[in-house]
Amino acid sequence: MKILLVEDDAELAQWLIKALKQRYSFMIEWAEDGAVADSRLQAEEFDAVVLDLGLPAMDGRSVLSAMRARHDTTPALILTARDTLAERIDSLHEGADDFLAKPFAIEELEARLVALIRRSHGRNAGTFSCGELSYSSAEQKFSLQDAPIELTPREHSMLRVLIQHAGEPMSKQKIMDRMFSYDADMHLEAIEVIAHRLRKKLSGTVQIRTLRGLGYVLEAGQS
Repeated sequence: MKILLVEDDAELAQWLIKALKQRYSFMIEWAEDGAVADSRLQAEEFDAVVLDLGLPAMDGRSVLSAMRARHDTTPALILTARDTLAERIDSLHEGADDFLAKPFAIEELEARLVALIRRSHGRNAGTFSCGELSYSSAEQKFSLQDAPIELTPREHSMLRVLIQHAGEPMSKQKIMDRMFSYDADMHLEAIEVIAHRLRKKLSGTVQIRTLRGLGYVLEAGQS
């Protein structure tokens, strides 16, 4: 899950990045000011955005307003020290999906983010499925026909991206952007190799179809 963290407090941001990367396969991108965040949101796709309100260059409310004005429905969680009822209500009316006041527990932020992303993907219970393939976010494990699958880290990472977006065409670049940060040096051509290996392990029970000009899509196999 790819998250954009928009926070001008560098120490807090680094702590959040480290903590969230250890949980639920979060991949965190960081923007220190609102203008940079706005540019990235226009150019890239994220599963959620964690947005501080008191930002330089462009405040958090302006970032949120710009998102919703261009019909960007990326889930937005407001993270701020401004803990008043009026602030929360105003933020929600302006298009925020949730609100968390500082200071906070990392476990609560994690739980709220996971809930937002599940709702936006139409999922529940932290389990993703496609045909006879299922993935548990909490355990970070795949099972096929109720049996565990042995996957390399890269195979696991790519299949996780595909099942979280089952039925949705995913370009090679989108897949790579959502894979673990340790694959930062991986080339797009490697996606084809990983897809080939995954097809063998899935044995046709679940299909990774190639869509010319669009990328790959995970679908239940034909019965």
